[in-house]
Amino acid sequence: MMAARRRERKVMANQEVPKMIDAKRIPLLSALTLTLGLLLAPGQASAHCQIPCGIYDDHARVDAMREDAATVAKAARLINELSAASDAQSQQQLVRWVMNKERHAQNIIGTISDYFLTQRVKPDQDDYAQRLQRHHAVILAAMKAKQSVSTEAAAELADRIEALFEYYPGE
Repeated sequence: MMAARRRERKVMANQEVPKMIDAKRIPLLSALTLTLGLLLAPGQASAHCQIPCGIYDDHARVDAMREDAATVAKAARLINELSAASDAQSQQQLVRWVMNKERHAQNIIGTISDYFLTQRVKPDQDDYAQRLQRHHAVILAAMKAKQSVSTEAAAELADRIEALFEYYPGE
């Protein structure tokens, strides 16, 4: 038994051992891996940043939410139309519209929670409670639009987003 282990160690010792990575290259490899991971990761709705950079374009984010809401409304309408068809192409398109509706409603939720509620709605604002309620109403409307294929829910979402416009007018 011991002799077999010794022979096995000799065989392993004679095999080529892979070279170790130079310790000086580890930080570079780590940075490269992190960068590639961030670039290749699936996209998510996210805010501009969560550091105090001072670079904000609130109006652009409201416009993006308007666009997302329009997509949710179109998706709800087309889902209702396509659900009557039974052919494979219509069913495939129906699934794609469901996925799109979900994604765009989630974009709105992410924008409100990751950008506006974390960076733009501040407790020291005079109308803080009202702002908080209006932003929360958008999140709730987006959730309802995700849960149904009602065009009324999509319209409610658009209305809730419009209620925020007074806080973030264009220049």
